[in-house]
Amino acid sequence: MHTHSLSRYVECLDRDDWHGVAELMLASAHKLAHLGADFLICPDNTIHRAYSRVATRSPVAWLHIAEVVASEAAARGFRRLGLIGTRWLVDSAVYPEKLTERGIAYVRPNIADRNEINRIIMDELVRGVFKVEAVAYHLRVIRQMKDAGCDAVVLGCTETPLIVNDANSPRPTLDSTRLLARAALRRACAR
Repeated sequence: MHTHSLSRYVECLDRDDWHGVAELMLASAHKLAHLGADFLICPDNTIHRAYSRVATRSPVAWLHIAEVVASEAAARGFRRLGLIGTRWLVDSAVYPEKLTERGIAYVRPNIADRNEINRIIMDELVRGVFKVEAVAYHLRVIRQMKDAGCDAVVLGCTETPLIVNDANSPRPTLDSTRLLARAALRRACAR
């Protein structure tokens, strides 16, 4: 396991510097490959936006979090997914590309909801602040997605499952971090 400080990534995100994000990811990839890693994972959905800048230059292959989620969604028969995550992720093509490849449609929250969810994630959840209002906000957005025909929702943020899960969500959830961890374990055990 290797990661740079979240603040270094956020500095790049705030500048819309995806090359900088990719360079941080590659630095970790090289360290892990040097230590003998057979493959790599990144539980951070947002920085997968830089994946295309990393994949061909990486010393070892990565499991792509959105591919893992899309595979699970297809296996469970979901046809239309709601996307929850940081604005950098939800505004990106990370999930739309992988879902579309499998014939799965998707719904993004409106801009105001994306911004508020991003604020909750970055100002509260990553700081260990869990408010009832944050839970209620997420559940309201998921209900809107349900009304828009979504049959499940992607929890595309490492922290979101701390406040939303199958027990309180009006739609089944796809916990991207948990799904990636399980896929990594299956791959490691298959070697």
